[in-house]
Amino acid sequence: MSEDLILVLGATGKTGRRVSAALRAAGHRVRAASRSSAARFDWTDPSTWDDVLDGVAAVYVVAPAVPGPAHEFVPRAVAAGARRFVLLSGRGADTWGDSPFGLDMRSAEDAVRASGVGWSILRAPNFNQNFDEDLFHAPIMAGELALPADGITEPFIDADDIADVAATLLTAPGHTDGVYELSGPRALTFREAVDRIARASGRPVRYRDVTPEEYVAVLVAQGFPVEDAEYLRQMFDLMRAGTTAEVTDAVHRVLGRPPRDFESYVARAAAAGAWR
Repeated sequence: MSEDLILVLGATGKTGRRVSAALRAAGHRVRAASRSSAARFDWTDPSTWDDVLDGVAAVYVVAPAVPGPAHEFVPRAVAAGARRFVLLSGRGADTWGDSPFGLDMRSAEDAVRASGVGWSILRAPNFNQNFDEDLFHAPIMAGELALPADGITEPFIDADDIADVAATLLTAPGHTDGVYELSGPRALTFREAVDRIARASGRPVRYRDVTPEEYVAVLVAQGFPVEDAEYLRQMFDLMRAGTTAEVTDAVHRVLGRPPRDFESYVARAAAAGAWR
């Protein structure tokens, strides 16, 4: 059992809960923190920070929803003894130019780079699990996923691979500071992804291309605030520019194995009843 204590922020989220599990399975001490955890952490409430930082050696960071707080949090973590940060960010963040999308992630990247201790940035494309745990799940269950994704190919990555990479970078020696542009083993269109889900689940679900303006209207009709719908539209604008399309070997370089493919994810999720 390692004596070092590792803080995992966003511990109830898609990656945080998996990072916590991977670390614990490898024998590491974990403090899992979120707004709803026993170890409470809230980016908007700095009074919750010091207790979760007490005694930690490394921190897994999911960027706050707005730019800024990480620049206060990271120095406080270093002062408490943190020697390593692993930050989850977005694929190709340094190519986003003046887009409003991802200002929160880019701000957090700047904060960990300036920490003065070890750091790694994991830049991920869309997760496989977005289709069964998040944004795309409800439309699939309704029978149609409508996106402004014409011409986009995406190397969807499994959240379990992100967790395994994060756990390795938080604990294993020999990894240098830097940015890891993550990807799955190959790129698919969203239509291809939906077709695979339809076949594995037996559901009559289809993909439909829409314009960016139509996409915003669809999200607003589903109850999304207009500003959130516009934020997601901006993400697809960047994806159409090709900022996330390239397949990389980053997962293999860290883990010594290839990333999980989309088909194996679909088979596991369908067997677990994700689209039942």
